[in-house]
Amino acid sequence: MPSDEFESTTENELLRDEIRARIEREGRITFRDFMALALYHPQHGYYNSPRDKLGRSGDYLTSPEVHPLFGAMIARQLAEMWTLMGRPPRFQALEIGAGSGVLCRDILIAASRQSPEFVDALDYRLSDISSDLAARQKRALAELGDLANKVAWNEPDDLTADSIEGCILSNELVDSFPVHRVVVQDGRLREIYVVWRDGGFAEEVDEPSTPELIDYFDALGVHPGEGCRAEVNLEAPRWLRRVARALRKGFVLTFDYGYQASDLYASWRRDGTLLCFYRHAAGDDPYRRLGRQDMTAHVDFTTLMRVGSTEGLNILGLTTQERFLAALGIGEALVGSASRGGVDLEEHYARRRAVSELMDPAGLGRVKVLIHAKGVEPCALTGLSDAPPFNA
Repeated sequence: MPSDEFESTTENELLRDEIRARIEREGRITFRDFMALALYHPQHGYYNSPRDKLGRSGDYLTSPEVHPLFGAMIARQLAEMWTLMGRPPRFQALEIGAGSGVLCRDILIAASRQSPEFVDALDYRLSDISSDLAARQKRALAELGDLANKVAWNEPDDLTADSIEGCILSNELVDSFPVHRVVVQDGRLREIYVVWRDGGFAEEVDEPSTPELIDYFDALGVHPGEGCRAEVNLEAPRWLRRVARALRKGFVLTFDYGYQASDLYASWRRDGTLLCFYRHAAGDDPYRRLGRQDMTAHVDFTTLMRVGSTEGLNILGLTTQERFLAALGIGEALVGSASRGGVDLEEHYARRRAVSELMDPAGLGRVKVLIHAKGVEPCALTGLSDAPPFNA
């Protein structure tokens, strides 16, 4: 057995024993608490482990790892936001859940070519709960030379009220928050708990652990159908409230997999959206490979829009990544690179493949893009120019 696989197995056993001990102390735990331990345990959780998680050599692929063109398009949108804010001498970009750091790297490189004046104003901050990922980010940014001086690191919970003027952005962050799992039985909302039984983890169903779960669906006016399982991400609205209060003036740019509530909790969606990822293979068993597989659940964008509105954020639009990148000119950027002869044939075809992957409506292209604004004049962003109508 290779050494890295042996270490992962050992961590799996240690994490399993810690979760089992907690269940034995408490009798049972919510699935939300189980998922939080599996992903975020400070020593053995998935996001705090040293194994490769992101990229083609890891467990899943996000848009920044596909090609620098993604970061170049985000740089265009951030520069436009800066212009719409009156080109202030300081524009803060806070990336929460910055992963490998390649998005920050690619934004800075592209912005330095597109708009040196914008780069002069840019103050880029990274925030991540994982010290392993923070170290990886620093390695990714080391190649930037003087541009690396534009970057600093914030503590994970450093969202001081009215502290940001610019843009708070995240990419596939909210779908990694731990979720409660619920099921409707005989017309009543019930919650799924995790127990230890016969040498393994098992599930049992009982009354909700918190009235917030019932309130959540009542506020939406949408409920899962009879017999349907679903996920409830109570962390997401709490996170957005903190973000909204931290933003004094500017924008919130959120990329994530998800739907509006009418689709997410439709009666035909029997098993919810929880998925696990290990070496690019999707699975539905969260009790395997503890600390070695990712877990995600699709985001309820209706709740994010509703909560944002109550916190003073104006909804500028909700679109797909496919439409967003097209509106920002990723196709024209590809054609331009070929016509100018600035890249060799191999790189040109690599860019073509990347654009196809980033805009695939069955893959990364279906990622949703939600943009809020606060304290700025009503404006039209280029990235939303082809956004479909939506119901807030």
